[in-house]
Amino acid sequence: MSNNMKAADNSRIDWMITLVPFILIMGLAVYLFIFPEQANVVISQVRFFFGDTVGLYYLVIGLGTLIVSIFLSVSKYGDIVLGEPGEKPQYNFFTWGSMMFTCGLAADILFYSFAEWVMYATNPHIAEMGSIAEWAGVFPLFHWSFIPWAFYLVLAVAFGFMLHVRKRSRQRYSEACRPVIGDKNANGLLGRIIDLFALFALLAGTATTFSVATPLMASIMVELFHLSISRTAVTIIILLITCAVYTYAVLHGFKGISFLAKLCIYLFFGLLIIVLLIGGQGRFIVENGFQSLGKMFQHFIELSTYTDPARTNSFPQDWTIYYWAYWMVWCIAAPFFIGNISRGRTIRQTVLGGYVFGVGSTIISFIILGNYSLGLQISGAADFIAQYEQSGDLYGLILNIVATMPGSSFILILTMVCMIAFYATSFDSIAYTAACYSYKKLDENEKPHTMITLLWCLLLIVLPIALVFSESSMNNIQSVSIISAFPIGIIMIIMIWSFIKDAKAYMEERESRQ
Repeated sequence: MSNNMKAADNSRIDWMITLVPFILIMGLAVYLFIFPEQANVVISQVRFFFGDTVGLYYLVIGLGTLIVSIFLSVSKYGDIVLGEPGEKPQYNFFTWGSMMFTCGLAADILFYSFAEWVMYATNPHIAEMGSIAEWAGVFPLFHWSFIPWAFYLVLAVAFGFMLHVRKRSRQRYSEACRPVIGDKNANGLLGRIIDLFALFALLAGTATTFSVATPLMASIMVELFHLSISRTAVTIIILLITCAVYTYAVLHGFKGISFLAKLCIYLFFGLLIIVLLIGGQGRFIVENGFQSLGKMFQHFIELSTYTDPARTNSFPQDWTIYYWAYWMVWCIAAPFFIGNISRGRTIRQTVLGGYVFGVGSTIISFIILGNYSLGLQISGAADFIAQYEQSGDLYGLILNIVATMPGSSFILILTMVCMIAFYATSFDSIAYTAACYSYKKLDENEKPHTMITLLWCLLLIVLPIALVFSESSMNNIQSVSIISAFPIGIIMIIMIWSFIKDAKAYMEERESRQ
């Protein structure tokens, strides 16, 4: 029986894991459609509890995961090959890095790179620390670099070890927890609960990402083509177009995914080079970026542990805690996918290579795009802070930033195409991961059936459309991630503990054989 025929066998599909998240998400989407104002009030109240009352929980997990990633890189565990001993990597470094980077960040990186510093500049915490010129460029680098990628890379090696070394056929979170929770619990109710939380968080993280950045693409479309329809309608059309692109890619397997990832990287770095070379802020971009990077390293522990206990500014509650929660819900799909494509690499190569390509590319984006507009602000050529305080429209602000560049129409088109490519390369990997989740067992080289993959491709788009339609505020869109991340943090701790326990046992087995 062929792999695809085998994967089509209905008895092998876990309908509870597939349908329960589907019903929950559809229910939440209907609630947002019918009672948008009431839904937004409820979401913000729940977010306050998780983000404000127990926010320290997210900060501790973030710093702890970074420490574990360093430990794995320098310890004997770093020598373990994700596959057979001596096996060569499945993909070259550029292809592997492109797929890893694009699956983990989506189009948010472009949306936030352009203007995130403006949102920080209006927070009183910046004034407490010093000048906007000194600090506004530091926080984007901190929130998008080492701790977020530590979440991805530590779990990626745990999944890679599970798939390629232990060759487990249940490609799920519960399977990665098996060494700690035991066979009975992994196969029973506890395993089901873990997997349901994971899939719900996956869908919530997807919704957050789509809902944050797609309105920028809609704003670009309205600006370029002078459309008379509303931004919400254009946003929903773009969501559907993006869904079609990533569905096409994922149905062509890893070949389609790797092609799209490399195309996305070329577009992305092309955009960065154009802004650096023709924007007129080249010297400021390089010098302030270098200074901000140094400041981030110098104050890293302070930034990682800042809780604002007196709530004088609520900066960590509004930003750092939200971001760590956001990366945690993305940890359902991105690490699973990275672990899948890391076959043949050692744990050390996966972690350090991920930091080089992932963190390096992210930092370059924020330094170039962020410091372009910050340079105009500092020199007095533009006042983006006043524009944002007056309108509160971040999407319009980004259009105004791009309008100051030579060839702004071309840059807008390039930005939009790049964002669609980013979305497509992120969501093809997410749809693939979710489809794998639907199976009770799936062999290492076996692919999910086309119809199951297609179901997930469509499901991933439902909640984002509901959030956009209900015109949820940025705060409430962020809340979806913060709420979903709470149980995921506990599961991540169990997974990391399980992985280290299993890796230790594996090394002892290998030493006894030798």
